[in-house]
Amino acid sequence: MSDFLNQVVWVTGSSRGIGEACVKKFASRHASVVIHYHKERKRALEVQKLVEEEYQVSTLLVQGDISKEEDVKRMVDEVISHFGHIDVLVNNAAISRDSYIEEKTKEEFKEVLGTNLIGTFLMTKYVASRMISKNHGNIIFIASTNGIDTNNVWSIDYDASKAGVISMMRNFALQYAPTLRINSIAPGWVDTEDVLEMNPDTYHEEKEKCLLKRFAKPEEIASVVCFIASSDASYINNSVIRVDGGSI
Repeated sequence: MSDFLNQVVWVTGSSRGIGEACVKKFASRHASVVIHYHKERKRALEVQKLVEEEYQVSTLLVQGDISKEEDVKRMVDEVISHFGHIDVLVNNAAISRDSYIEEKTKEEFKEVLGTNLIGTFLMTKYVASRMISKNHGNIIFIASTNGIDTNNVWSIDYDASKAGVISMMRNFALQYAPTLRINSIAPGWVDTEDVLEMNPDTYHEEKEKCLLKRFAKPEEIASVVCFIASSDASYINNSVIRVDGGSI
């Protein structure tokens, strides 16, 4: 029997990439899944249809901008109204606006922090309060090795947001211990659609920095997320787990 039978797992930004892979992984372990999107409704509907048909699990589609408090409150109410509880939250939704420091605008910087950092704060704040009322819950932050190494000058805002996510995770873990387990996964390069469209020379250079000489598949990140949310990881808390293939 799966750890996640009768559990509700909410993955933000789950219409593609790591988020989509997480939804599929949890659904394969019999969890009911909340599929969240901001703009890509068609993609989200396709994910919903796939997991319902392939895994025969209950699903709910929610739409909202996590950087807007009113959207977060509404979505949380929708999920609780539909399922009655939330067992696992995967804070995956994030954006990037890569450009060199001299070209980056204040508006771009605020937009990235608004979604990646403030949005993650709002989601965790409002979902954690519902979890605490049930005396149970598990929250996973999808950070990045960029938030640890911060060595990409074209993504200063993204790197800062992910460093903030890691710091914020530790504060939430402290606040809600011992009732909730709260951890962070820090992936390195992952073969998402955006990454596969990058400059081929840059792709090759970055791949060579990895000891495994390849980027991760989204499913490999999802497997770690699923493990951290499971009872097999019951003594892992307030931790940052790198999943980067041994990048140097």
